Amino acid sequence: MVVDDATVVLGIETSCDETAAAIVMGGYDVISSVVSTQVDLHAEFGGVVPEIASRAHLDVLNPVVARAIVEAGVEEERIDAVACTVGPGLIGALLVGVSAAKSLALAWDVPFVGVNHMEAHLYAAFLEDRSLEFPLLVMLVSGGHTMLVEMQDHGRYRLVGQTIDDAAGEAFDKVARFLDLGYPGGPAIEAESAFGDPEAIRFPRAMMDDGYDFSFSGLKTSVMNHVRKNPGVGTADVAASFQAAVVDVLVTKARRAAAEVGATGIVLGGGVAANSLLREELLEACERDGIQGFLPSRAMCTDNAAMIAAAGWHRLRSDGPTPLDVGATPNLRLPFLD
Repeated sequence: MVVDDATVVLGIETSCDETAAAIVMGGYDVISSVVSTQVDLHAEFGGVVPEIASRAHLDVLNPVVARAIVEAGVEEERIDAVACTVGPGLIGALLVGVSAAKSLALAWDVPFVGVNHMEAHLYAAFLEDRSLEFPLLVMLVSGGHTMLVEMQDHGRYRLVGQTIDDAAGEAFDKVARFLDLGYPGGPAIEAESAFGDPEAIRFPRAMMDDGYDFSFSGLKTSVMNHVRKNPGVGTADVAASFQAAVVDVLVTKARRAAAEVGATGIVLGGGVAANSLLREELLEACERDGIQGFLPSRAMCTDNAAMIAAAGWHRLRSDGPTPLDVGATPNLRLPFLD
């Protein structure tokens, strides 16, 4: 099939705790985007429970897809392909979306496109600014991943650096749970930090000047040890100082990596990219360095199906349809260049 600006793709996302569907035309034009969150279901457990997530996807996926189609104002016959996250993510959650996407593709006799969730995050920025020019340094920061990726062109990626232990979002969740701030940890830490002094405690900046990999496990442990040794310390000061340490490391390494690869700009992606301090510090750094800093809207930072449909459009154009015998791969990696 010919994939062009008129090609309409239905995207489906069920990799973790968001059930999402979206209609995107031509790889860039978001016609509709619907997200059903499970935050309230998992809040009492302080994290995502895989079995609960899978069951919730089963309950709401069909209504979410139907709503995305209705809001787009298109007939089912107008949909040219169905794209779906095939990994990485929770295996049970992934299988719900993959099964539904394949069924729809068969019923409508259109191509099925399996999408790498992390690759989709790379495309979130292009949905809001298709004028971005390569090469780009993309910083993906989420609960499961923290990595720096050189995006040389569509489908051409080089891994620059990644976390060797806890992802930044994971560290936010664990520290928030330790401080009894609630779930999800990112927004909880940010809210509490507004009342604290980010310079009150000098938490360590692990591997700050050592390559482009990240380590946040030691920072998390340092926070816990400090609170145990100083039981009277203010929670807001701890949260603000912890957040400042994470952002400091992320921005410092992103700036240095962007300069090394000659990037035209730095793009944020992933759930932690919604953090206000990170967004502010990164923009200021990019201005100082004379490069573009692009921050997707907060809706495009978190898991959504618009980015899945966009990545699916690009993959369909370059690689064609995905075979229907492809399954879900919970540990799927980005296709990096050697």
